[in-house]
Amino acid sequence: MSERDAVLNRECFCITLDRASLENAIRAEAQEPDLIAAMMSARPNLFSSGPVFISKSDLAAMLDVVAAIEAVAEDPAYQEAALTWAPAIARQDFGPRGAFMGYDFHLGPEGPKLIEVNTNAGGAFLNAFLARAQSACCREAEDALQGAQRGAFESAVWDMFLAEWRSQGRAGEPRTLAIVDDRPPEQYLFPEFLLAQRAFERHGLKVWIVDPSELRFADGKLQLAGEAVDLVYNRLVDFSLGGAGHEALRDAYLAGAVVLTPNPRNHALLADKRNLILLSDPVASARWAITPAQRQSLAAVPATVLVTAETADDLWGARKGYFFKPAGGHGGKAVYRGDKITRSVWEDVRQGGYIAQALAAPSERRITIDGEVRSLKLDVRLYTYRGSALLTAARVYQGQTTNFRTPGGGFAPVFVV
Repeated sequence: MSERDAVLNRECFCITLDRASLENAIRAEAQEPDLIAAMMSARPNLFSSGPVFISKSDLAAMLDVVAAIEAVAEDPAYQEAALTWAPAIARQDFGPRGAFMGYDFHLGPEGPKLIEVNTNAGGAFLNAFLARAQSACCREAEDALQGAQRGAFESAVWDMFLAEWRSQGRAGEPRTLAIVDDRPPEQYLFPEFLLAQRAFERHGLKVWIVDPSELRFADGKLQLAGEAVDLVYNRLVDFSLGGAGHEALRDAYLAGAVVLTPNPRNHALLADKRNLILLSDPVASARWAITPAQRQSLAAVPATVLVTAETADDLWGARKGYFFKPAGGHGGKAVYRGDKITRSVWEDVRQGGYIAQALAAPSERRITIDGEVRSLKLDVRLYTYRGSALLTAARVYQGQTTNFRTPGGGFAPVFVV
């Protein structure tokens, strides 16, 4: 992060969230505006009260990291290494590359550091509204707003899903789409599902938001209430489709009867946290068919090792320099900063199933909350498809990991200066 960005994130309070404008815009998009209104009021910390500033050079560096990782994922030697710890279902390759990849970064004086990679990264549809709901009180702030991303998001999303459809050999366009997650109305980002449903309907699709247990695989088709489901936008965190109630989706996927995105292979090659061990290893990267510049970009991945019986004692001694994350985790759950971890928690961590990632401290954004200026942490997320950016957003928070419990925190628009 440049000194200019740091100053803006520390001192600029001229751009603030026009929450009423944002909620009105979201309600106008939804088929059930009263439901959206109720859900938004129940999520007071979903959106930050101010934006985040990053430099053009940091954005370019982050995109270079994304391009390098996506290139690595195409290399057969890397694929074989990554698939050694993946479930068998991930060896099936039907073509799709994964909709809404999410690359999360911390920004520091040495440039961006990649914290993790996510399939089915949440929040993109919500963030598409966010930059347009900012208000400015000075000319410089107005200039920043003029550079905010506008209008092209929905078109890019539709192109992405069409590309996924065609990458599995399908002709024409899908007619039906299911947005799938466990107990969708209970999900914190359920408002986003409603926005996505409306966006897909504008392209002529019949769209359902469903629990996978409602699906059936019969007569060679994935079905919902007797109607064929052509395309599934997968928001499950069961990345192997092995959970109870997921059988029909799993069987249809393995039969090639439905286009599922993102799918188990996408997660195995790009988002399994154990892959960070490979991506941060310069010895491993020397064996991959990537360019020297791409190899250099991988230096932005903090050194990562697997927690095992052999490494546990050394890692405990050096714990203040690490974050400990479950290899199969998601959403910041069961993640521990080394200087905060207790002996009792460590006994669980050392049993295995965790990675230790070298600490890359987050930068900060100062936010005005009820007239008081507070310093909150931030990370930057790139929503991408096939290595190209769809949207850039930030998450502002307090605590060990990102969350939506911090007053003044939540998703924040990113302005590139």
